[in-house]
Amino acid sequence: MIRGAIYGLSAAAIWGSMYVISDVILLTIPPFALLTVRLVIGSLVLGLIVWRNPELRFPARQDILRLLGVGVVGFGISVGLQFVGTDKSTAVNGALVTSASPAFILVFAALILREKLTLRRISAVALASLGVVVIINPLQANFSSDTFVGDLALALAALTWGLYSVLVRQVSKDFDTRIVTLCAFLGGMIFAGSAMVVEHATRPIGAITPGVLLGVLYLGIISTAVAMWLWNRAFALVDASIAALFFFAQPLVGALLSALFLGQRMTPGLWVGSTLIVGGVLLSLTTSQPALEA
Repeated sequence: MIRGAIYGLSAAAIWGSMYVISDVILLTIPPFALLTVRLVIGSLVLGLIVWRNPELRFPARQDILRLLGVGVVGFGISVGLQFVGTDKSTAVNGALVTSASPAFILVFAALILREKLTLRRISAVALASLGVVVIINPLQANFSSDTFVGDLALALAALTWGLYSVLVRQVSKDFDTRIVTLCAFLGGMIFAGSAMVVEHATRPIGAITPGVLLGVLYLGIISTAVAMWLWNRAFALVDASIAALFFFAQPLVGALLSALFLGQRMTPGLWVGSTLIVGGVLLSLTTSQPALEA
């Protein structure tokens, strides 16, 4: 349980830190091109690790298709929709809508994995969700008709990420997390690469400076290969309905880093919201559940 919590919280913390870098990189490299590059780098890193560990059992052909499908859902459809939503909506709307992912994880965990929807788990998600709302301040959101397409894309992104996270726990019963993550990256590239070709016609890649290159390497190695392995590992070790709470470290870390590096003020709402998020995570961890792996 504790090890799974460390993995999940670490992954979400890395993703919370990547937005500062992504905002700069996206000025030069458009979204789907950046996503494709991240997946390529992540695949190379994990591919090397898998190659250096020949004892890992590689999936049969029908299992590979299943793992690739999980990647299409998570890295192709979900992350792709998140890019579309962010482009066509607002940052506040995006943070609010995507914070629904843990609730979707809870629902899919009950439907697919038959995990119990206990009052404590529901309360933990509700408490942490309230913390996100307090930090973001929904009064700043703008759900007008101008952002409808973007908001819809963000909602679908949150739903499909919930589905992806539960499917990862399901397939991790049979395969090592490194194999699952590598195949998921490859599946995501099928979708992201196709979208990149279409995107390039209207948004070509700009000049690649040393700073942009370093940022891309960080996103590919740390935010993709490392963070996604940590996230998938967390869902292999902990019930999906509990691991869902680790997602809330992402907006928390993002808000704290914005205050530290971008000069944003530590408001009372940030302190209160942070306390609620931490409380929700701690509440979920008080329920001891058996792990799939030691």
